[in-house]
Amino acid sequence: MTTRALSASRERAEVAESPTPANRPPRRGWRDWKKTTWIWLFLLPTVVLYGVYTLYPIIASLGYSLLEWNGFDADKRFVGVRNYQAVLTDPLFWNSFKITLLFMIMVVPARVLLSLLLAMVLNSPRMPLVGILRSAFFIPVVTTTAIIGVVMQFILDPASGPINKVLIGLGSGGISFLGEPEWALPTAAALYVWKFFGVTMIYWLAALQTIPQDVYEAARIDGAGTRSLFTDITLPMLKPFLVIITVLTVEETFHNFDLMYTLTAGGPYFHTEIIEIYIYRWAFGASVPQLGHASAAAVLFGVLVAVVGVLQLWGLYASRRMRGEAR
Repeated sequence: MTTRALSASRERAEVAESPTPANRPPRRGWRDWKKTTWIWLFLLPTVVLYGVYTLYPIIASLGYSLLEWNGFDADKRFVGVRNYQAVLTDPLFWNSFKITLLFMIMVVPARVLLSLLLAMVLNSPRMPLVGILRSAFFIPVVTTTAIIGVVMQFILDPASGPINKVLIGLGSGGISFLGEPEWALPTAAALYVWKFFGVTMIYWLAALQTIPQDVYEAARIDGAGTRSLFTDITLPMLKPFLVIITVLTVEETFHNFDLMYTLTAGGPYFHTEIIEIYIYRWAFGASVPQLGHASAAAVLFGVLVAVVGVLQLWGLYASRRMRGEAR
C-alpha cells in the first residue's frame, strides 16, 4: 500500500471517529430544562411542608434538649447534656419505656397472626361476600382514632357502659377496664389491635395473592389436604413477607399516642404511660413545662425509632433475598 493510500485511510478513520449530528450525545435543550423545572415546582409545596413540619422540629428538638426552658420566657439557659442525664435517671421514663415495649409485645403477635388467619379466609375464592367483609374489617382503620378512644370510654364505663351492664346482669360484677392497673393496658392493646387490624390484613392479602393458584390446584390433585397446603405451600412462600410485615407492625405500635391518651391519659398510676405520653406530660401537661427535658426524651425516643427503621431496612433486604432464593 502506498503512502498516499495510507494517509487517505487515516483521514477516513478520523472523520468516522469525529462527532457528527448522528453520533453526537444529545444536549439538554430548553424543552428538557423546562420540563425539569415544572417537576420541581410541583414538588416544592411537599418539600416546604416536609421541611417545616418534619425536619425543622427534629433539628429544633436537638437544640431544645440542650437548654433549660419552659417554652414561654425569653430566658433560655444552656445546660448541655444535663437534660439527658435527668431523663436517663428518671424512673418514670424507664417505666414508660417498659410500658411501650410491653404494649408492643401484646399487640404485634396478635395483629400479625390473627390477621394472617383472617386474610387466608377472605382470600378464598369460595368465600361469599368477600368484598363486604373486607370493607367491614377495614372500617375501623379509617375512623378517627381519638373518636374511637372517646366512644370506648363510654362503652367500657364501669357504671353505665353496656359491657358492664351485661356482666352485672350475668352476676359476675362490673370491671373497670380502663381504671384498674391489671386491666388498663391489655384493654388498650386489644382496642389498638381492633383499630388497626385491617391494615395488617391488607398486607397479608397482598402477600397471599402473589402465590399462584396453580400451585394449590396441583397440590390438591396430588391429594394434599388443607393442613398440607398451609404448612408446605403457604407458609414457606410467605416467609419473606412475614419479616417485613412484622417489622412494619412493630414500628406502627410506637405511634399510638392519640388512642392511649384518649383512653387513659397514661393512668391509672402510670400503668399505661407510653413514651409519647411521657414526653407530652413534660412538655404540655406539667404546671411548669420543661421543654428541654421533654426534648431530650423525644430525642432518645427518636433513637429507638431509628433502630427499628434500621431493622425495617434489614427486613426488606432479607425478604428480597428469601424471595430470590424461593424462585
